[in-house]
Amino acid sequence: MKFTDGFWQRRPGVDALYAEEAYDVWAEGDTLTVHAPTRVIRSRGDVLNRAMLTVTLTSPLEGVVKVRIDHHQGAHRSPGFRMPGAVEGAGTAQVDDAGGTLTSGRLTARIAKGAPWSLDFEVDGERITGSGHHSVGYMTLADHASVSAEPTGATGYSANGLAPHRAYVHEQLDLGVGETIYGLGERFGPFVKNGQSVDIWNADGGTSSEQAYKSIPFYLSSRGYGVLVNHPEHVSFEVGSEAVERVQFSTAGESLEYLVFAGPTPAEAVERYTALLGRPPRVPDWSFGLWLSTSFTTDYDEATVTQFVDGMRERDLPLSVFHYDCFWMREFNWTDGVWDERVFPDPDGMLRRMHEDKDLRVSAWINPYIAQRGRMFREGMEKGYLVKRPDGSVWQWDQWQAGMGLVDFTNPDARAWFQDFIRTLVRQGVDAIKTDFGERIPTDVVWHDGSRPETMHNLYTQLYNEAVWEALVGEKGEGGAVLFARSATAGGQTMPVHWGGDNTSSYVSMAETLRGGLSLMSSGFGYWSHDIGGFEGTPDAGVFKRWLAFGLMSTHSRLHGSGSYRVPWAFDEEAVDVARLFTKLKLSLMPYLYAASVQTAETGVPMMRPMFLAFPGDPATQHLDRQYMLGDSLLVAPVMSASGEVDLYLPDGEWTSLLTGERVAGGRWVRETHGYESMPLYVRPGTVLPRGTRDDRPDYDYLSDVELVVYPGGEETRTVELHASDGSSDTVTVVSRDGSLTATGASGRAYAVREA
Repeated sequence: MKFTDGFWQRRPGVDALYAEEAYDVWAEGDTLTVHAPTRVIRSRGDVLNRAMLTVTLTSPLEGVVKVRIDHHQGAHRSPGFRMPGAVEGAGTAQVDDAGGTLTSGRLTARIAKGAPWSLDFEVDGERITGSGHHSVGYMTLADHASVSAEPTGATGYSANGLAPHRAYVHEQLDLGVGETIYGLGERFGPFVKNGQSVDIWNADGGTSSEQAYKSIPFYLSSRGYGVLVNHPEHVSFEVGSEAVERVQFSTAGESLEYLVFAGPTPAEAVERYTALLGRPPRVPDWSFGLWLSTSFTTDYDEATVTQFVDGMRERDLPLSVFHYDCFWMREFNWTDGVWDERVFPDPDGMLRRMHEDKDLRVSAWINPYIAQRGRMFREGMEKGYLVKRPDGSVWQWDQWQAGMGLVDFTNPDARAWFQDFIRTLVRQGVDAIKTDFGERIPTDVVWHDGSRPETMHNLYTQLYNEAVWEALVGEKGEGGAVLFARSATAGGQTMPVHWGGDNTSSYVSMAETLRGGLSLMSSGFGYWSHDIGGFEGTPDAGVFKRWLAFGLMSTHSRLHGSGSYRVPWAFDEEAVDVARLFTKLKLSLMPYLYAASVQTAETGVPMMRPMFLAFPGDPATQHLDRQYMLGDSLLVAPVMSASGEVDLYLPDGEWTSLLTGERVAGGRWVRETHGYESMPLYVRPGTVLPRGTRDDRPDYDYLSDVELVVYPGGEETRTVELHASDGSSDTVTVVSRDGSLTATGASGRAYAVREA
């Protein structure tokens, strides 16, 4: 949202009150409080008829500073996001003649007394950003103020789905020369956010729009720090797009709260962010294998499903999970939890056969929208479990499902009711839940617990996914639960996996899908997937084959579409070969990939890493959005052209192709041309890569069925961590001396080892 008209003026109808000076600064315990009048106070008369902003600095965790800006402290306050990692006494506040400081670990917030307003953030004594003159503002709008437009909301209201607000608070943090900004959720536009206006307001807009299913008010800077705006409500970001030297963020109301996370690298900032808001947990080993779906609107029954599963096995295509999309339930009945008996007359037996005869896990689709014709609507309406209008009637509309209502997860009884439905599915034989939707949340409703509708629009997805996740964990245990979720807000990373939503079947959409994934990985999320081949439309064979390689070199891999089946032989026989090659390649990498997932669970650093995150000292990585690191050591550059030509950047050192063994000097751009059974997949110099001796399934013993492959460029002695899915692990020391290699674990076990 833009408030100004150029550098000197404001837009018509906008009145601005800025923090002009730090009039006084108080330290009390671990809290620094600053009173900032909206005019420089030169005489006693200046204190009259004057607004003042109160700025409070605290630290919820080492290396994190929280800043709260209040106009009227008695007004409604946002509940913010849950921060389970918060601790007491993480900061130290001090005041002297020059001003005040709040220090937490390596991070110091420094406020200068007097005018102009000046708040600096320093890591190890070096300024990383700050809030300067006319950065802290209280903006009031006349009835027809000319501010920038925001996306349409679920109820068709103007602007961001809400009636226009009278007042907003904004902050602006400085951008340095060459500094680039990332994150703000899964956004499909330009990966680098500089120059963009970004609205944090979840919407079901597809991947080819500016809207986002996963809007996260957290960004990362190339300078190695992160910023979270602690508001589940609508937040508007202007990333060098209004004040070009600053990142501006604003929200409606009388207060604004944000947190700064120290690095000094982007990865360390992510570690602190996830330590505070929650880290991605481990997910089951089988979830890393290939998932096959019925697709959305295709015709299918048990015979169709069996044909697909058997067809995969006959073609030596290892399959781990079969997914039943929406039409496992009867049309017009979503979600009611009842298998459509016309096509699945024996669901219990079918699920048992999928497990016992086909050796597969099963995923099933749900959403929180309850169709009027289904049995759950009547029960939910009678018991008061559905969201209501202000007049007490059930909120309903006909978009998506006829007469659908919405589960009110702020009602503990409704939450327990929905969880009983999930438990029933799991006990019937479902292993994973695809939690679709959760973005189209109305704002003209009343919530059971009194939550403000503007707060619940983005926050609803958290309550929805938490309810399902909690039920799954209760049934499957820690490390055994996995979702396939579309919508999210801050904190959603604690309930993996998330997928990229409705893309289209083209190379262009493949690229935008990857940008969205890299953007989400820059927002604290650890795992990510997407619809191989694109969701809308049917890809040509070339797009499908290229997307197979990309999808199978993502953390999670699913074949899914809208109106067409996505079994590889539906495209051509070469697609079968490509699917086999990359599926088996991924399965052979499971000792490496599972260890990377353990690292993600322990640190919050994503498995799929944007290049700027993996190589923060290399300025050439700042704008890279068509390649990524999968774990510490594998560089992946999907081919997104019919010609097979791809440009990629290799950082310093000698990299080795995983597929061919060719060694290529880094520190430069490389142009390559690849056939369908190939792609740029490079091993980082000095890597000891754990490779499985199996490629038929993802869930095997990563401590036994493994060999270590040593790549050039490392020290004589190197170590590598191995992790098994049962929680056991081993630290292996690899020694290369006098032309021989040995690999010995801390357990005393000797491991097979060879040179690449």
